[in-house]
Amino acid sequence: MLSNHIQNGIETARLAWSRIPDSDEPQFADDGVGLLKKNDGSAVESLDYEVIENFAYREEQAHRRRKLYVSYLLVVKWFFALLIGIFTGFAAVFINISVENFAGWKYSLTFNIIQKSYVAGFFVYVSINLVLVYTSVYIVTQFSPAAAGSGIPEIKGYLNGVDTHGILLFRTLIGKVFGSIGSVGGGLALGKEGPLVHTGACIASLLGQGGSTKYHLNSRWFNVFKSDRDRRDLVTCGCAAGVAAAFRAPVGGVLFALEEVTSWWRSQLMWRVFFTSAIVAVVVRTAMGWCKSGKCGHFGSGGFIIWDVSDGQEDYSFAELFPMAIIGVIGGLLGALFNQLTLYITTWRRNHLHKKGNRVKIIEACLVSLLTSVISFGLPLLRKCSPCPEPDPTSGIECPRPPGMYGNYVNFYCSKDNEYNDLATIFFNTQDDAIRNLFSAKTINEYSSQSLLTFLVMFYGLAVVTFGTAVPAGQFVPGIMIGSTYGRLVGMFVVKYYRKLNIEEGTYALLGAASFLGGSMRMTVSLCVIMVEITNNLKLLPLIMLVLLISKAVGDAFNDGIYEEQARLRGIPLLESKPKYEMRNMIAKEACGSGRVVSFPRVVKVPDVFSILQSNTHNGFPVIDHTRSGDPLVIGLVLRSHLLVILQSKVDFQHSPLPSDPRSGGRSIRHDSGEFAKPVSSKGICLDDIHLTSEDLEMYIDLAPFLNPSPYIVPEDMSLTKVYNLFRQLGLRHLFVVPRPSRVLGLITRKDLLIEDAENVNTLELRATSVRTQHQNRRLTARNVDVERPLLNGLLA
Repeated sequence: MLSNHIQNGIETARLAWSRIPDSDEPQFADDGVGLLKKNDGSAVESLDYEVIENFAYREEQAHRRRKLYVSYLLVVKWFFALLIGIFTGFAAVFINISVENFAGWKYSLTFNIIQKSYVAGFFVYVSINLVLVYTSVYIVTQFSPAAAGSGIPEIKGYLNGVDTHGILLFRTLIGKVFGSIGSVGGGLALGKEGPLVHTGACIASLLGQGGSTKYHLNSRWFNVFKSDRDRRDLVTCGCAAGVAAAFRAPVGGVLFALEEVTSWWRSQLMWRVFFTSAIVAVVVRTAMGWCKSGKCGHFGSGGFIIWDVSDGQEDYSFAELFPMAIIGVIGGLLGALFNQLTLYITTWRRNHLHKKGNRVKIIEACLVSLLTSVISFGLPLLRKCSPCPEPDPTSGIECPRPPGMYGNYVNFYCSKDNEYNDLATIFFNTQDDAIRNLFSAKTINEYSSQSLLTFLVMFYGLAVVTFGTAVPAGQFVPGIMIGSTYGRLVGMFVVKYYRKLNIEEGTYALLGAASFLGGSMRMTVSLCVIMVEITNNLKLLPLIMLVLLISKAVGDAFNDGIYEEQARLRGIPLLESKPKYEMRNMIAKEACGSGRVVSFPRVVKVPDVFSILQSNTHNGFPVIDHTRSGDPLVIGLVLRSHLLVILQSKVDFQHSPLPSDPRSGGRSIRHDSGEFAKPVSSKGICLDDIHLTSEDLEMYIDLAPFLNPSPYIVPEDMSLTKVYNLFRQLGLRHLFVVPRPSRVLGLITRKDLLIEDAENVNTLELRATSVRTQHQNRRLTARNVDVERPLLNGLLA
């Protein structure tokens, strides 16, 4: 029995490994995997974050003025960081102004009509929401399918090394912006913050590739970065910019990119990400200052999520820590339940409902909009109004006020002028204003426990049902609304039980919001900083940390975070930060399986290349040559994309089956490194684009100039845990498994890697001067020889 369990664990780990390192491993012809197929039939493909140091790359590096070119690239990277911040800030301002104006017009028109007839007001309210949601779902289904959802799982997968087709295109950007306006303005139980992260990533990617070639919006001056690694850094800046624009939290944006989305981080990247977030904060603040003069319609002081609770609870007692810990437990339980319910419903949608076509997706979104409108308009009508509290001139709170206007105490379906409807204060309102009301201080007894429970149950159900529809949807704001509701309920109990005047229900609402986000998204540091930045109350930092740690611990006991669950559902093979436990008992050779390696000889016939590319979907192939004694020798790795470029150009075909002579004097390669770069659209050259003549089929290709001569290699008996960590931390796509080497050529230590500039050699300490000087002179000499000598010259001697 135990052996069966162990065998099942090994098989599970082997299956996980076969999916994780690369969906298109170059190893075996009979494994039949090259592109992972998602549940909807589309494909995801691994990215080449490793620098391919082939002949074209080395020749290009040798002919450049190194210091001047490095300085130029550095300036361009900072300039792109500036542009990403500016464009993302403007996109966020445009989305928020549009949403606030649509919502303001909707509530103003509805309120004016319900003065005469509630039935007519109801139909107007439902119709406006239906039109906005229909516009959003139509844009997504007909124009930009990749714009559906928050986009964070796909971006997280991209930064982890997996490219999902279409997620960074120009049409995705347009669909994300206008789709978010329709879905959020239409009153659905979702937010615009997740889509803003995706929007920032799209802007960064489009800048990195110089624009959109399909829509003729490109410029060769911006088309500087050709590699996936440089684009990855830009997309990381875009993600941080999206969070900074959504919450006006620049530091939170940097930490969100570090903690949640990116898998590789460097100090140089942190500076650029921080600079981008700072630029976003400046742009957003300038736009909001301009809008306060009334030039932005209903935007005014609303729009961006910033709930100032600095005038709330000043201090807390030790006895309050227990109910605050209870809030953390509730947040972990409800967050884990939310993840599980959305996973079940989304799976059912993808397997049954959405397979029936776009018309069903449109009908589904419209039905959810109709349900949301009926609940948000109808439930407050069933609630009795409450008398306004005694006016307090120091609070600055007006009671009552008309719906759709900033402030507390909404007068909705009340028979007297000095009454308000507490359920309408939350339901019949924009989400941003409802959160402000729930966070507000000096409003004790504004809400009844029945109203808060009703809203919690209904909005929780709406959020679960809405998540997964074919519209841009974020979960930050719905999570904040759900958490603040039960947090305020606990605050009401604390106020009643402790009977202390300094306790504010709004403080517990804030802690509840943090706990639900921690229980659902499982973020800690970035979420803590975001909550502090958007509430402007540093005194609550220890309490927020407490509830986040508790909610994350409770949620982790049941399932993964919502982004990890959704990525798994979408077929995105994320490499987690640590390997599975079963990998400790496996070695690299076991993960490879048992099959024949698909490889190329150094000089290969053109029809053989075409046939191998046609018969399997691998994206990397070992290149094998033989020494003079006949022993096989692995000389490098050649990528499928490079072979397709060679086949299409035909300029490197040769008549001779012998290796080209590197001492012939001419260039042995007629391509620059930019020709081998994969387009962002993921639609590179395919076999159908290649047409070979009968004369071409008699030609040969010498693969030596095009291969990567220094792929990463591990011995066959290395533990799979070490292999996983190496693969994950270096961001690899392919990893060779070879027999244990027979001899050692040398040993590199930390001292060998500490090479100072030539002018600083004399300042070295005496204990290392001679060693380092000899090493440096030897390496400089070898480098000059390598520049003059073509690649692989003398390799087989």
